[in-house]
Amino acid sequence: MTVLSRPFLVVALLALLLSGCGASTAHNDADVAFASGMVPHHRQAVQMSDTLLAKPGIDGDVTALASRIKAEQAPEIEQMRGWLSAWGAGVETNDGGGMGGMDDGMMSAEEMNALGEADGRTAQTLYLQGMVRHHRGAVAMAQTEVAQGENADAKALAQSIITSQQAEIDQMNQLLAR
Repeated sequence: MTVLSRPFLVVALLALLLSGCGASTAHNDADVAFASGMVPHHRQAVQMSDTLLAKPGIDGDVTALASRIKAEQAPEIEQMRGWLSAWGAGVETNDGGGMGGMDDGMMSAEEMNALGEADGRTAQTLYLQGMVRHHRGAVAMAQTEVAQGENADAKALAQSIITSQQAEIDQMNQLLAR
């Protein structure tokens, strides 16, 4: 019998947890708004990170952060898409991101183009500034979910987003100050 490595077991357990197995289907409009707004929001964060990671000359701490953001948010997208499907809410009902006109921190098409065209330190600065604003929007959306949501799994994810993204905001502000 093959002995599985500890990282493999951690990844397998995380995949099982994110798959929604046994997840509660009890939900309300706030849960649907959270998931349908956060899917495109996270998708843009992944796109921002991919754009930055494709560039040469980016500080190693910034590339590590961008890689971590991408790795954390991609599985959360699938988790929320699963909830929306299970709830019969349709997937990605809010392609614009956000919740009800709230300033969700999404970058405009012009800002995304500027990030794509920028090189080196300019790209790094645009990424960090844009991601700080983007994360602040996500934290606000997650706080709304914690306060108004019904689904325990969605509220737990929202609390996790608040904690992790606030820590990343602090880290990004430190990187910008250097």
